[in-house]
Amino acid sequence: MALLTGESELGHPYWWEEAAPAETADALPERCDILVVGAGYTGLSAAIAASDCGARVAVVEAGLPGQGASSRNGGMVGAHPRLGWEKLAARFGAEVADAIFAEASPALNWAKAFIEAEGIDCDFQQTGRIQLAWTGSHFDGQKRLAANVRAKSDVAIDVVERADLGREIGTGQYHGAIVFPEHAALHPAKYHAGMLAAVRRRDVPVVGHAPVERLERDVTGFVATTPRGRVRADKVILATNGYTTRPFKWHVQRVFPLPSYLIATEELPANLLGHLAPGRRMMVETRARHSYFRLSPDGTRILFGGRASMRDVPLEVAAARLKATMCEIWPELRDVRLSHAWSGNTGFSFGHMPHVGERDGLHFSMGYSGSGTVMAPYLGAKAAWQAVGDPRGQTAYSRTHLPRHVMHLFDTPHFLKPADLWYRHWVDRRENRAARRQG
Repeated sequence: MALLTGESELGHPYWWEEAAPAETADALPERCDILVVGAGYTGLSAAIAASDCGARVAVVEAGLPGQGASSRNGGMVGAHPRLGWEKLAARFGAEVADAIFAEASPALNWAKAFIEAEGIDCDFQQTGRIQLAWTGSHFDGQKRLAANVRAKSDVAIDVVERADLGREIGTGQYHGAIVFPEHAALHPAKYHAGMLAAVRRRDVPVVGHAPVERLERDVTGFVATTPRGRVRADKVILATNGYTTRPFKWHVQRVFPLPSYLIATEELPANLLGHLAPGRRMMVETRARHSYFRLSPDGTRILFGGRASMRDVPLEVAAARLKATMCEIWPELRDVRLSHAWSGNTGFSFGHMPHVGERDGLHFSMGYSGSGTVMAPYLGAKAAWQAVGDPRGQTAYSRTHLPRHVMHLFDTPHFLKPADLWYRHWVDRRENRAARRQG
């Protein structure tokens, strides 16, 4: 099976061809009202919200601003809850489950309005998103989810029967689907670049290569020590999600980095792409591989991501696994080569839901669990509003929580190695058997 082109980019995200992260020349101030730790979607949105409330803000980033998941993700825009209503109610209570469902439409509308208000050119397209059922039982669950979405939110949702799937995707692998027609697509690196430009217009310093090595608290606030110097801040907002490290041990033990791998095909003929993806939507699966795929913004290639591994593996290995999964769906792509293969960390919580909160005076938003394109900037703004005492900070995601798990007792998520073996050798095979059994 052909894999990589002669000029393939291993480790270089496809998105960076047009919008690669860049150095900033800002100096670290000695003092600010609010220090934001992390310059991804969460941190930049928090900086904008806090600055617009009149706070003096500074942002520090461990590496280059945007070099993490904010410029590496699939660029899928949607805010429906990752979990069904029943699971949300079991974990957080029926009232919180209702509130989370009710907040989905406002979150999506906020993101769209934010992009328009800040003039962010990020190839935004309202493509809709289709969630494809790998088994018949998955499709039954989708129908229940659609009923709950209609009853408990203003989110538009459609059910697609198996016989009608041909207008959406050129494969016979799936048993049905649900469509969120208001969901959209964007170029994630351009999105981040536009947010960074919006922060810079507000004269907020964004300081790269400044990881917080020590955070001390006294009666007047915080003192953060970085390789670029020390800064005193009245308040701190932690916005590091899947890249959280010490000295934020409490958060490290509750949000762990889960790698997501992605590939991009070489350019493909328009008639082939029209056959494979006639609906031209953002596409995701229900199976535990968490595959997600789409056309590139220019409509010339397929971008495909998912769980190639739950731990770090060589990109050649991950790319081969992703291509094999892609060819299960579309055998026509067997001889297609790949132009790019890369990875990034999603920040997963054990509750599979994000949380906005405050602990010991430290405000934070994290744990997006794979839904950060909308939720990270939306909840980043919520965290900032909470920090400055603005009533707009109210959100149902402050009524969730970040639980610990007995498997994760140390800073490093060692449990991901056995979990990866379990999913690949048991869960994936079980789902494939169920799909074959159900026709």
